[in-house]
Amino acid sequence: MVMRNSVKSLQNAANEAMLTLGIMPVTASAYCQARYKLKHTAFMALNKSAVQRAMYEGGEYQKFWGFRLLAVDGSKIRLPDKQAISDEFGVMRWKKKGKDTEIEGEIPTATASVLYDVLNSVAIDALLAKAKSNEVDLAVEHLAHTTSEDLLIEDRGYVSYEMLAQANYVNCQIVIRCSAASFSVARKMLKGEGKDSQIATIVPCKNQRAKMEKLGLPMTLTVRFVRVLLDTGEYEVLVTSLLDEKHYPTEEFKTLYWYRWGIETFYGLIKTRLEVENFTGNNVEAVRQDFFSTIFLTGLESILTDVAQAKLNAKQDNKHRQIVNRSVSFNAIKNKAFDLLASKMATEPLLEQLTALFMTSPTLERKGRNFERKKTSASKKLDFYKRRKKHCF
Repeated sequence: MVMRNSVKSLQNAANEAMLTLGIMPVTASAYCQARYKLKHTAFMALNKSAVQRAMYEGGEYQKFWGFRLLAVDGSKIRLPDKQAISDEFGVMRWKKKGKDTEIEGEIPTATASVLYDVLNSVAIDALLAKAKSNEVDLAVEHLAHTTSEDLLIEDRGYVSYEMLAQANYVNCQIVIRCSAASFSVARKMLKGEGKDSQIATIVPCKNQRAKMEKLGLPMTLTVRFVRVLLDTGEYEVLVTSLLDEKHYPTEEFKTLYWYRWGIETFYGLIKTRLEVENFTGNNVEAVRQDFFSTIFLTGLESILTDVAQAKLNAKQDNKHRQIVNRSVSFNAIKNKAFDLLASKMATEPLLEQLTALFMTSPTLERKGRNFERKKTSASKKLDFYKRRKKHCF
C-alpha cells in the first residue's frame, strides 16, 4: 500500500487494498498505526537487493566508454505542514510582494539528493536531508556507493577542488561542468582561448587547504579541461579525470554531458507522474516511507519494463524510437502490485500480462528537439492541475 501511494483518500485506498486481498476492511487510522511499525529503510534494502542486483549482477547493462554512467543532482521536496516535520527537516522561507503589502511565510522542506544511473534508469543511492543541506556535501556522501567502473557527471553547482579530490580518493572517474569562476583555465577556455582539450595541474584555494589536509586528500590534482561548442554557439567547459584523449575523444564529451539530463527527467517523474510530494501521512516516518518507496518503485519499473522496451527497440518500421509510456507502466504496476508482490500467482503469466500492458501507447523519442523555457503564470498552472492533469494512479 505504501508503494501504491494513491492520490485517493487513505480510507478509499485501504478499502481497495482489503477488497483485493479478500480480507475485512480496516480503518485509515488502523492502517496508519500499522505502517509505522515498518521502517523506511526496508525500501532502501529492497532497492539494493531487488533492483540493483537484478540490473547489474549479470553485467549486461548499458555503459558509456565502458563505464556505468551516473549523475548526481539535488531538489527541494515540499513536505506536510506539521511541526514535527519542520523540526526534523527545517523550513524554507518565502516572500510575496503585493501592490501595497508584502506577505511572508515558511514551508517545511527537505533536500533530496540522488545518485542515478542515467542509461539504465536506476537510483543507486538516495538521501532525504534537511532543507538547508549543502548539495555538494550530499554528493560526497554518494561517492561511497561508486566504484572504479563508474563515471560520474555533475552540473556546475558541484564544481570544486574538493569534489574532484573526493572522487579521486575513491577511484571514481568524474566529469563536471565548469562555471566561469571555478578555475582560471576554464575561464580562458570559455572565452574561446587555447585548445579544446588541455591538461592542467590544479591546487586547492587558500580557504580549502586546511580542510584537504584534515581529510587526507591530495594537495595537487592533474585534470583535463574539455571545451565543447553548443548548438546555441556558446562554449561549455568540462573538467574531468579522464586524461587520455585517444580513449576519450574531445568531440564525444558533448554527447556524454547530454546524458546528465536523465536525472532532471527523473525528478520530473517522481514529482509529477508519481507525485512524491503528495504524502500519505503527516509524520516524519511517513514522509521517509513515501520518498524511499517511490525511489524503489522507479527501479522496479525499470526492471519490469526491460522486456517490453527490448521488443519496442526491435521494431524496424518506425521513424522514431519507441519508448515505454511511463504513465502506462506505473499505472499497470500499481494496479498489479498485490498480485506481483503479495500473492501466490504464477510469475511468468503475470509478467507476460504486464509486458502486454507496457507496450500499449508507447511514446516516441525525437532526438535533437529543444524547447525554450517559458514562465507559466499561476492561473495557467492552477488550470492544469484542476482540470487537465491526468493521474497515472
